[in-house]
Amino acid sequence: MIDARLLDAVGSLVAAHARPDHIPLIGIAGAQGSGKTTLARAAAERFSAAHLSLDDVYLTRAERRTLARQVHPLFAVRGPPGTHDLALLEATVAALRAAGPDSRTPLPAFDKLTDDRAPKASWPVFTGRPSAVLIDGWCLGATPQTEADLTLPVNALEAEQDVQGRWRRDVNAALTSPYAETFARFDAMLFLKAPSFDAVLDWRCEQEAGLMGLPPADLPFTRRAELAFFIQHFERITRHMLTGGVRADLVVQLDADRRLSPPASGRS
Repeated sequence: MIDARLLDAVGSLVAAHARPDHIPLIGIAGAQGSGKTTLARAAAERFSAAHLSLDDVYLTRAERRTLARQVHPLFAVRGPPGTHDLALLEATVAALRAAGPDSRTPLPAFDKLTDDRAPKASWPVFTGRPSAVLIDGWCLGATPQTEADLTLPVNALEAEQDVQGRWRRDVNAALTSPYAETFARFDAMLFLKAPSFDAVLDWRCEQEAGLMGLPPADLPFTRRAELAFFIQHFERITRHMLTGGVRADLVVQLDADRRLSPPASGRS
């Protein structure tokens, strides 16, 4: 169940930026498993808005393989800044904002099973003119770190596979530009703030167990270990966002069970 206060919060952001000639672009940020996609989908249905995820505009597998060869092997893994097609995202937003009552706007989709962009013929289509465009993403609104913050690795992945710090510096450069430029075009951001990075693994494991039809306690240890390794790709920026490295108009504090821990705060 989605807390009605979260839907109301999204609705308030939409209403605050809606004008007859302007369709608001609202971001919903949060760590993996925080419920951002579920919230965005529910809000889109409630407010007749269009919804897509930052996950829907990953670079293709071939494009990420090219980055891995030319820049750093870790860019083969989708998720961190530098692995998204921001031009596709912005073109989609522009098409939705230009839509009329009879328009049919294709929305990008990514197939995580094949780790590649879905064929365009299979993309979902939004019909009509949306009241708003809602985009969810784990790193929406994230700010770059300082050079001093990048010096030391934050986990084993960085210590072992990014010894010289090239990957994390390139990811940080992407956050500086062009991601910051894309984020600046949003009318407002809502950030679902996890209680700690430790909660992220538990949430991600709950998601995985649900997909497998298992109680969270029955998730195989080997799969939990794989997920623990995978989320190290997101750890640096997630921790940075949790300590204030995010620009958001509304920050909603969650507890370990993803319930609201009032009060919500204003722009961070």
